[in-house]
Amino acid sequence: MSHPHPELSAPQPLPKGGLRVIPLGGLGEVGRNMTVFEYDGRLLIVDCGVLFPEDHHPGVDLILPDFGPIRDRLDAVEALVLTHGHEDHIGATPYLLRERDNIPLVGSKLTLGLLGSKLREHRLKHTVQHVVKEGDRISFGPFDLEFVAVNHSIPDALAVAIRTGAGLVLHTGDFKMDQLPLDGRITDLRTFARLGEEGVDLFLVDSTNAEVPGFTTTEKKITPVLEEVFRESKQRIIVACFASHVHRVQQILDTAVAHGRKVGYVGRSMVRNMQIASDLGYLNVPDGVLVDAKQLADLPPERQVLISTGSQGEPLSALSRIAQRSHSFVHLEEGDTVVLASSLIPGNENAVYRVINGLARWGARVVHKGNALVHVSGHASAGELLYCYNIVRPRNVMPVHGEIRHLLANGDLARAVGVDNVVIAEDGVVVDLVDGKAEIAGKVDCGYVFVDGSSVGDITESDLKDRRILGEEGFISVIVVVDSVSGKVSAGPEIHARGNAWDVNAFDEVKQPIVDALNRVIAEGSTDTYQLQQTVRRVIGRWVSDTHRRRPMIIPVVLEA
Repeated sequence: MSHPHPELSAPQPLPKGGLRVIPLGGLGEVGRNMTVFEYDGRLLIVDCGVLFPEDHHPGVDLILPDFGPIRDRLDAVEALVLTHGHEDHIGATPYLLRERDNIPLVGSKLTLGLLGSKLREHRLKHTVQHVVKEGDRISFGPFDLEFVAVNHSIPDALAVAIRTGAGLVLHTGDFKMDQLPLDGRITDLRTFARLGEEGVDLFLVDSTNAEVPGFTTTEKKITPVLEEVFRESKQRIIVACFASHVHRVQQILDTAVAHGRKVGYVGRSMVRNMQIASDLGYLNVPDGVLVDAKQLADLPPERQVLISTGSQGEPLSALSRIAQRSHSFVHLEEGDTVVLASSLIPGNENAVYRVINGLARWGARVVHKGNALVHVSGHASAGELLYCYNIVRPRNVMPVHGEIRHLLANGDLARAVGVDNVVIAEDGVVVDLVDGKAEIAGKVDCGYVFVDGSSVGDITESDLKDRRILGEEGFISVIVVVDSVSGKVSAGPEIHARGNAWDVNAFDEVKQPIVDALNRVIAEGSTDTYQLQQTVRRVIGRWVSDTHRRRPMIIPVVLEA
């Protein structure tokens, strides 16, 4: 098994007739999926998604793939293929289109429908779109694409087979193999088998659940659990789920009708996405069940159902505001039932439990994945992946979509069924398929691109480190005035601190050591302001560390008078 090496050098030019694969996101993390394929000087991009920030990304709104390695080659991009409509696969597309606005977009009807509303939000007009469905075959430059139905936690997901002169690549996108899907659309294993017979030279496979044994539970198992929740609830029911989970919303609508309840959507993205899904025929809304969420309050509590965003504990989401009793029109009452019908995305656990505790504090019954079967994964578990490998029998496997442990576990599964060549890559690690063999060819510079308000890419890791220090350790400013004639400290030090419970007189004992150190440095002939500031920083930094066991940000200011 090939592993990425941190000391990899830049790749050599692609050998003639070879196919180059450059992952710019999604390998080593769950999110911001983006893979670039290069053949004969032309590029094809599969997916362009975002990663949502965690606690160690203070002030960051979104994290994008790094377009740097292809920025000067955007004219060579034949198309952007979007496998499905989740944010971690389509969310960065508007930012890519800002750099070249006429890249052809390829995806299913629902995927492009959801993307369309996102482009309108960004005030982008994009008309070069190709709506495809399973079974379709379409070419862009040297890339011949065939689309295959796959089952996922959003309708209309597609795998893509990419044929070039270098061989046949099959990219699963996100998928599972639910044999009883709610919409009847199963992963097309017959086509997977046919492609396997043709000869899959490189198989890029979703790794998210590679560590989970067995088979992912079918969506239909959730229906009786929802039935029980509705049957037992005497008051209002609030269900929080992903704003793109059309299948789950369909289950809730159908269950509400069966129990004589009306439904309202809460949260801008939920309202928008479900309207799109309904307009395009992916969501069947029974007559009379849907009402405006504000008007729902006019009904008795036992006839109300709210479908809300915020299942990941996002601080500004509808559910978080409900838990804090700060929502404009939804006020939680004792005896209400709240269902969190989603998985826990790694890194969001604390935020979700904070919301659960907030809801429980007001007397709500909270039903979540930890105490009831109210969510199943959208990704194939180990049993399904083994099944897939045996059907496709690929020559080379490159696990994608997952943290490093997921990629390694997926690689082990491929080797267990006899795949000789498994390539484990991370973001930026270049893989070449030449003469039927896939090998690591080098590495391109590829980092995180942070979106902070209207700023894209201006925030660096150094800025985030400063923000983390400010948030955790606070800051201290020291102002000293030095007499330019006598060379002595003439005023100060004046010390101000924020972010810790500093006593107003806490710094009295360090003021004289600062003055002594400055006078000593000046007496030695140093009058450079920067050196004097560093002296102040050193003295107070050592004192704060020894006295308070803190390492705050220190901002020294030395003025000449």
